[in-house]
Amino acid sequence: MRAQVRVKRLTASATLPHPAHPGDAGLDLCAAADLNIGVGETGLVPTGLSLELPPGTEAQVRPRSGLALKHGVTVLNSPGTIDEGYRGEVGVILINHGRTVFEVKTGMKVAQLVVQPTLAVEVVESDTLSDTPRGQGGFGSTGR
Repeated sequence: MRAQVRVKRLTASATLPHPAHPGDAGLDLCAAADLNIGVGETGLVPTGLSLELPPGTEAQVRPRSGLALKHGVTVLNSPGTIDEGYRGEVGVILINHGRTVFEVKTGMKVAQLVVQPTLAVEVVESDTLSDTPRGQGGFGSTGR
């Protein structure tokens, strides 16, 4: 199944999202500016892009495994959600868990963008919920 995502370049340094290989689920998102992210710090990396997603979808901003493994850098709010109605610039919030300053350079691949369908739900208040074998077990309850 193919759907179109309309992309607007906001700056001349913006790179259109693209898959690294045919069949990849994620599209590479690239930085549109240089910045340094200190050890233990976060930074908002501009992409210079805004999107028009197909109706009934969202875009998820996900980390790149190479940045995590080689530099200890990841997407802080992973996955970041871009709603279909958002038309502002796509930014990537990176956190540096590494041991040295991380240098972001214009054109560098900093995250992946995955477009997914969403389910429209209706919230219904209820005094009771159905029982399950798990029940209220959570927060490590299966590791006992």
